[in-house]
This record gives sequence, structure tokens and C-alpha cells, in this order.
Amino acid sequence: MAKRRKNNRTKEETNWQERVIQIRRVSKVVKGGKKLSFRAIVVVGNEKGQVGVGVGKASDVIGAVRKGVADGKKQLIDISLTKASSIPHVVNGRYGGASVIIRPAAPGTGVIAGGAVRTVLELAGIKNILAKQLGSNNPLNNARAAIDALEQVRTFSEVAEEREIPLQQIYA
Repeated sequence: MAKRRKNNRTKEETNWQERVIQIRRVSKVVKGGKKLSFRAIVVVGNEKGQVGVGVGKASDVIGAVRKGVADGKKQLIDISLTKASSIPHVVNGRYGGASVIIRPAAPGTGVIAGGAVRTVLELAGIKNILAKQLGSNNPLNNARAAIDALEQVRTFSEVAEEREIPLQQIYA
């Protein structure tokens, strides 16, 4: 199962990559008129099984992206990858109206996914995967649905430990 990252190593030790999924100009109606600000949706990952999605709002784009990166690093999850840089089994993720199906693929397939889900999978370090977005087209909800799906990934050894049976019995 994907677990929230522990703070046993500093954030600067690993090589983080950041990708902005969406920047949207939002406004708030106040007494003097409309107050404009920006919302940035950012995916942060190290391509070694850690990924997070963050949202930041500020009066300028650079500040919103910076806040989004900081939020993404707080939301990091760990993913167990196979030797083929894929996941061990099919998972479904839901968030709001968005639903995502993620399936493992054979080596050499590449990342077959669209939009925000593709960005999340690439920054997680997954190289061979199939994914389909269903329901919503909202990039934030789709990215969070992908994170929800990746949190459900469990390896055979984790399942054996959970059931308190030997690993060989799972393969039988």
C-alpha cells in the first residue's frame, strides 16, 4: 500500500521535478470591485516512486506555483514499483466526479495516459502503464484520482504480510 512519506530524509537529498498542470486566473468580488489572483495546480515527483499534487493561490503566477510546489511536497506518497517500472495490479481511483483506471503494461509500452494523470504517472517514475480518465475533465480532480489509485497499490509481499501467510502461498 502506498504510504505517506516519512521525514527520515531531507527534501533536498532527492532530485525533485515539478510540472504545472494548470494555471487559472480566479477573481473574488470585494467592496471595491474584483480582486484577481492565480491558482496553480502542480505535480511534484522524484521519478523514484514518490509523487504529490499541490495547489497554490497567490496574486502572481510565480507565487502561486511556489505555494503549489510546497503543498505538493506535503502531500507526497510512496509507490511500490515493479522491476518493469510498472505497478503490480489494476487499480481504480476516485476523487469528486473524476474516476481513473490504471493498469500495468508490458515493458516497452510506455505511458499511455492523458492530461493530468499522465503527468502524475511520469513524475512517479512509472514507465509502462495504461490509464483511462472517466467522468470529469477537471485536471485537479483527475490528478487527485490518480493519486488515490496509486495509494491503493500493494505488492505481493505487503499482501502476504497483511494476511500473515508465507509469500509462496500467494503465488500458489
